[in-house]
Amino acid sequence: MKLLRDLDGLPEAVRHGAVAIGNFDGVHLGHARIITRLVMEARQVGGPAVVFTFDPHPVKLLRPDRAPAPLTWTQRKVELLAQLGADAVIAYPTDAALLQLSPREFFDRIVRGKLNARVMVEGPNFFFGHDRQGDVQRLGEFCREAQIPLLVVEPVVVDGQPVSSSRVRALVSRGAVDDARRMLTWPYRIRGTVVHGAGRGRHLGFPTANLERIDTLLPAEGIYAGRSYVDGSSWPTAISLGPNPTFGDGRLKVEAHLMDFEGTLYDRTIEVDFLSRLRDIQRFQSVKELVNQMDRDLDAARRVAN
Repeated sequence: MKLLRDLDGLPEAVRHGAVAIGNFDGVHLGHARIITRLVMEARQVGGPAVVFTFDPHPVKLLRPDRAPAPLTWTQRKVELLAQLGADAVIAYPTDAALLQLSPREFFDRIVRGKLNARVMVEGPNFFFGHDRQGDVQRLGEFCREAQIPLLVVEPVVVDGQPVSSSRVRALVSRGAVDDARRMLTWPYRIRGTVVHGAGRGRHLGFPTANLERIDTLLPAEGIYAGRSYVDGSSWPTAISLGPNPTFGDGRLKVEAHLMDFEGTLYDRTIEVDFLSRLRDIQRFQSVKELVNQMDRDLDAARRVAN
């Protein structure tokens, strides 16, 4: 898998192939269908399967106050796209110059001029060019003129509605990570840097990794079952996301207890999958009551993670 950040001097290995353009945030089942078809078309034309995406999302530059929290960071997105079979991902640094290109300029300069696409694969809701003036119909016109086949892939439907990044985002936002998982190619994942906390978890017999500098959407407050990844290994995990009202601590925190893990994680970046929401955050009348509930949470989390 090749990750590229620039269009200048592209190697031949990522040109003259099949191209899909989009944000691919979350890499959900609809994206997976596009990439599957992309790989198929690439093999037929004897070229690479190339994904062109944007970093950051164009909305972050155009309307930063309305930019949604991302579902995936760039390297994670690349990993998921590679698992689906993409040969190369171009995570182009979004800038004003790119956003000012008209649909025709975008097609001529990038699709034809830089990528030398031999076939294109898109979903029906694809937009491109300045102010999203280009749509699939216009792309089809440009492709016909250039004699480049365009394959439009129908969306994946779950529970009667098309799968979309906004739909996944809404589910994660309210803590429905189980439902979000049904629309994703992998369980919902965050990453964060482990920092020193109050040490209450260790004192109670449940040491936790306190995560900060999280750069993607956080699920709703609650206790979750999950799985954490450190140096290529994984551990069943119980996650507390929210305040700690039993101790009068109202700060929102992300605390992950990695079951069976031994060692220190301070200052390291770890990744955590959210598999299922177990319960709400609660205030307990005593520390003993809290500890008893934590024991039950760990049992439930282990059953889910295993």
